Amino acid sequence: MKKKTTIYDIAKKLNLTAATVSRALNNNPKISIKTRELIQETAVEMNYEQNTLARALKSGKSFNVGVIVPRMDSNFFASVIRGIEEELYPKGYHVIVCQTHDQEILETGNIISLLNAQVDGILMSISNSKTKNNVFNKLSQKRVPLIFFDRKKDLPGVSSITIDDFNGSYQATKHLIEQGCKRIAHLSNDRSLEIFKNRYLGYKQAILDFGLEFDEDLVIETFSKVDEGRRVTKLLLNMKTPPDAIFSSSDFTALGAIQEIKEQGLKIPEDISVVGFSNEPFTKFMELSITSVDQSPREMGKKSAKVFLDEVDAKDLTTKPQQIVLQPELIIRKSSLKENLKTD
Repeated sequence: MKKKTTIYDIAKKLNLTAATVSRALNNNPKISIKTRELIQETAVEMNYEQNTLARALKSGKSFNVGVIVPRMDSNFFASVIRGIEEELYPKGYHVIVCQTHDQEILETGNIISLLNAQVDGILMSISNSKTKNNVFNKLSQKRVPLIFFDRKKDLPGVSSITIDDFNGSYQATKHLIEQGCKRIAHLSNDRSLEIFKNRYLGYKQAILDFGLEFDEDLVIETFSKVDEGRRVTKLLLNMKTPPDAIFSSSDFTALGAIQEIKEQGLKIPEDISVVGFSNEPFTKFMELSITSVDQSPREMGKKSAKVFLDEVDAKDLTTKPQQIVLQPELIIRKSSLKENLKTD
C-alpha cells in the first residue's frame, strides 16, 4: 500500500518548514500568495490529502461557511457571493453556496443540510416564503452564527447587512417626478418581505411629498421576472389613464416593462419613463440603457463576511448583533432622462 503524502514530505521537497506548509495549505494570509500557490501546486502534484477532520477537531472549526441565496442567476447575488469569498478565502474558509428558488421547503432543507455539514456559520438572504422561525432557532441552539444580507427576518440576536431600500426608492421616484412625470406606476414584489415593503413606502412617500396624487391602482405586486414585467405593463397601458412612468422594484420586471412598451409602439422615455432596481449588468449595456438603483452587492458581501468573522472569533458568545445599512446610489441612464433628449 502506497504511503500517504504528509506535510513533512512537501516541506522536504520545497526546503520549507512543516509549519509554513501547513499555514499555506490553510490559506493563512501571513504566507505570501506566491509561496501559497507553490505549496498548493506541489501538494496536488504529490497527491496530498488534507485531514480536514483532524483540523476541525484541533481548532473546533470546520472552516466551511454556508451561503444561501434565492437564486444565483442574478448578478446581485453573484456579486454578494464574490465579496464574501474575497473576505473568507484568505482566512482559510471554504464557501458552500445553496439556492432556494424562493421555496420554503428548499430554504429549510438548505439550513438543515448545512448544519449537518458542521458549517461554522450561515450567511443568507431569505426567500419570498415564510420559513418558520423554529429552523432558525436550531442555529441559535447550536451556537452557529447567522448573518442576514439584503433580505432579512427580524430575529433577536441576529446581525444583518442591508441597504436603505426606502431611500433608494424615494430617490428613484423623485428623479421621475423631476423629469416631469406625474402618473408613476410601481411594480412591487412580495411586500411581506421588508425590502419590497420599504421600496413601496419610499415610492409612496415621494409621491406624497411632491404633491402628486397617490393612486393604489398604479401599484401592482408581481414576481421579479421579465415575462411578469410584460404582463403587468400590458395591464397598466390598457388603463383609461395609463401611467407616464414606471418604477420597478426589480431590473428584470423593468426589462419586461420596456419590451411591452416598445411592442405597443410607445417611445421611452418620451411617452413613458422606466426605472429599475439593483443595477444588473444588462441595464448598462442595452442600447436603451436603464436607470436603476445600485445596491453595492460586493460591499454587502464583504461586510457580511466581516460580521461573521467578528462573531465566530468572539470569545463572548453573547456578541451584540450588528445592523449595518448601506446607502444606495441612483444610476441615471437613457430610460428616464427626458431633459437630455435632443432632436437633430
